[in-house]
Amino acid sequence: MKAYITMLGRSTWAMVNAYYATVMNGYKPNEIYIFLENAYKQNLPKAVEALKIISEAYDFSPKIEWEIIEEDNFLEADEKIGSLLKTLKEKEYEIAMDITSGRKALVAGATIHALPLEVEHLFYLSLRDLEYASRPYMMIPLHVQRLKDFMEGRRWKRL
Repeated sequence: MKAYITMLGRSTWAMVNAYYATVMNGYKPNEIYIFLENAYKQNLPKAVEALKIISEAYDFSPKIEWEIIEEDNFLEADEKIGSLLKTLKEKEYEIAMDITSGRKALVAGATIHALPLEVEHLFYLSLRDLEYASRPYMMIPLHVQRLKDFMEGRRWKRL
């Protein structure tokens, strides 16, 4: 089983485009978890629908859930994201996390657990030119984008 954890922040396009890039690179999750701060909950319906459309275009249909975190609440983000990651690891899921659109509290809450739990992927969609930031993924020239996986080549030895 595969899980994809993403964060919805100021830019819905950033979250959706990072997911599109991840799927195009062969990662098809069974479950998607979206974390967002309460200030961005109005963007959630559109973001969920976009994830469904992309998934269906690639012939799969993941379960999508979300968790709304109080704005700038590092402790709540740490607890909720950490708890989800631990549960998924106990169930032996392969985990991909995307931090492209996440705000600092969410990204910190995710990455603080990513290394010790050895998540398989930690994605960030980098754009070299922000002129393309508010466009659909397929309209962003390949030479200005790069899907980075911060876990690539890194596997930590447990002591």
